[in-house]
Amino acid sequence: MSRGTCPRVNSCGALWILSAVIFAVNVAAADAYSCHEVKTAFQLRQVGPLHRVPETPGTDMDLLVCKHQGPSCCNRKMEESYQLAVKRETLHNIHSYSYELEHIINGHSDAFQDMFQYLLSFSQGHLSSLLEVTYSSLSRQALPHVNQLFSSLSLYLRGANVSVEVAVHHFFNNLFPLVYTRLINPGIEGTLESEMGDCLRMIRQDVNPFGSHPAVMAQELAGALGAGRQLGLALEEGLGVMNATEHVSLSKECVKGLVKMVYCSHCRGLTLIKPCVGYCLNVMRGCLASVSELDQPWRRYTGLLEQLTHAMASHHNLELALLKVRGHVNVALRYAQDHGPLITATVDKVCGLSTGEPTGTQPAGPEVTTSGFSLSSPLPSAASSQPLPEQWQERLAHLRNSFPLKPSKNNKHSLKTLSRDFLMYLQRYKSFFAALPEMLCEGENVVDDATCWSGDDVVESYSGRVVGNGLQAQRQNPEVKVRSPDPTLAEVRESLERFSQETQERFPTLGEIEAWDELSSGETEEGSAMDCDDEDGCQASGDDEDQALHTDGASEGRSTGRQPTGDRHHDSPSKPPSVRVIGGSSPASWARNWSLTLLFAALCLQWTLF
Repeated sequence: MSRGTCPRVNSCGALWILSAVIFAVNVAAADAYSCHEVKTAFQLRQVGPLHRVPETPGTDMDLLVCKHQGPSCCNRKMEESYQLAVKRETLHNIHSYSYELEHIINGHSDAFQDMFQYLLSFSQGHLSSLLEVTYSSLSRQALPHVNQLFSSLSLYLRGANVSVEVAVHHFFNNLFPLVYTRLINPGIEGTLESEMGDCLRMIRQDVNPFGSHPAVMAQELAGALGAGRQLGLALEEGLGVMNATEHVSLSKECVKGLVKMVYCSHCRGLTLIKPCVGYCLNVMRGCLASVSELDQPWRRYTGLLEQLTHAMASHHNLELALLKVRGHVNVALRYAQDHGPLITATVDKVCGLSTGEPTGTQPAGPEVTTSGFSLSSPLPSAASSQPLPEQWQERLAHLRNSFPLKPSKNNKHSLKTLSRDFLMYLQRYKSFFAALPEMLCEGENVVDDATCWSGDDVVESYSGRVVGNGLQAQRQNPEVKVRSPDPTLAEVRESLERFSQETQERFPTLGEIEAWDELSSGETEEGSAMDCDDEDGCQASGDDEDQALHTDGASEGRSTGRQPTGDRHHDSPSKPPSVRVIGGSSPASWARNWSLTLLFAALCLQWTLF
């Protein structure tokens, strides 16, 4: 009985084992065809509501984009979520790459405006100090006109519809009645000043009491400040381009191509596979075809930014133009004093108000009572080797202490240093719009090795043709159909091209301005017309310095802002002036000759020993 039972038990055990194996295989198969990984990726990437993902793959899901033979973990609702998600992700990636460029443009736009306001404030204080110390009889009434002049220059640099020439001539028109009644004829300021004021303002340009100095000052300021103003407008134009790029609209064909590239592999459960590089380039270049059309206008625009920056900051053009305002006003007032009798006679004839015997036969320079000595006496020569008298040292110390030329510690950069930093950053982004598709198709988003996603299947390498940038090249794009250009970006392109053309017409000599040799070296320039020590000789030193500024200004190239050859080493303190030795050898050649002599002697000694 027991023997008959044993075979039956053994056969039952084998049956139970077979059933367990079949159950395990069925469980594994069921797990292999589940959509668990798809649901996890759907949740982690925050694509949409999680309930849209099925638990197991299905067939005949009526898909529009991710069509393929076989079971799928996707449905129409998931495709809609994928379209919204891929659009959001792509725009976010574009913004992440354009953010730094936008930040550079915006930050330097503010930095340039801050520097302009600092230079204007410095020049205004410089001129106010001259009037208060040297022309105290008219300073109180003249200071409001000084404020008005620099307020107009500030508005001009910020892009307002203000004319530099009009502002300068308006300043001298208002200054003329004060000069006439307080410097040329100081005895009539209390009697006829109010009656003569309007007449003197109207006839100022006809009488020409200040000579050519107002016109020269207006020309220099317009040339130097014009490039700064246009640079500010150009930076605003660049910000408009970046803003339009960040809010670019993606076409339906583009969104379908992106879904097919990024998410259609998920429908088959392949959540870790990456797109092929060539496939990604075709999709991105098709989506950004209108953006790539900005490449050539942007390259011309960045070249224009470089030229404007050189025109403004090369040789400290803007800084020197503002620094020389004090000198121009000073020599203009001296000119009026020197020609006081002739001016008085002309005013009597035109305005019909006789002032009697003119009392304005003043010396060439006005008297300064606050310092205890006269500014009309000549300054000692800068080339003299004798030490300065004690009274001159006190005078120079007074001017230095009352208005320091060096910027504050909070303003660490000169205009040229700021400009150099800006251009070094700008050089990295000249080809930004052409390189944007490639930047979006690099890193962890794609793979260049075997087994990548081609949009339809897993392949060893992408076999499609990789097209170039721009609308013209997209005719051969096998992945995205580009039907028409983006109207918003087309308008941005036209605006950028128009701005560049108008700037080139307004400043026809921009291309002739030489670039800085040290731009690519990364060196920082410590010296500047507004950033130097008192010992460097750049501090204002009285009226003779103002006269020198005026006389030197006549020989400067005002259109290009180039300094005379002999003074160029002052503009770039970091570069030592070149020294030419006539009638002898230079120190370098002398050292080279000695080196050759020593080498020859060593060879002779070695030959003798052997």
